[in-house]
Amino acid sequence: MPNNYDGLVWREEERKEVYKCRVFSVYESLCRSPDKKRMGVFMALDAADWTIVAPVLEKDGRRFFVMVRQWRHGAQELSLEFPGGVLEADEDSSQAALRELEEETAYTAQKITKLGEMSPNPAIMNNRVHFFLAEDLSPLPSQHLDEDEFVDMELVPIEEVMENMGKKPYTHALMGTALALWRQNHEAPPH
Repeated sequence: MPNNYDGLVWREEERKEVYKCRVFSVYESLCRSPDKKRMGVFMALDAADWTIVAPVLEKDGRRFFVMVRQWRHGAQELSLEFPGGVLEADEDSSQAALRELEEETAYTAQKITKLGEMSPNPAIMNNRVHFFLAEDLSPLPSQHLDEDEFVDMELVPIEEVMENMGKKPYTHALMGTALALWRQNHEAPPH
């Protein structure tokens, strides 16, 4: 028997942009409650979709994640992360994953596999994050960072990332999501 969730859906009646910057817009959404008796004003962010790629490099019989260390202004600290970034206009998410991998790490991949797609924070954001696995990596001559990117590439043993996710410098929640999706797709389930 199918579920009917119409009694939970708010209906947007009006939307107004109240702030816009390079990374996102803030908008005010006037919505009618599911019982149609109340109106509510909600704030939300309109942002482009992102991509995050978990690159796996096999070297000397070991597996490493190719990661990037960079400053995060919101947290005011360094973070060790999988490469990723915003999709450009008319760019496919897999193309963006490969582009970000190449720009930030100076590696390219022969194989890109989509691991999943999620909302980073559906309570206040309307965008999606596309997660990928990159395999069969080859080095490129150099990184091609944006003007405001200062990023160090690091090879980190997979077991180190798995043991330390959630502790500094592995504190970016979306990296935990990427790791969980990688594990879901690339580890045998427990018996």
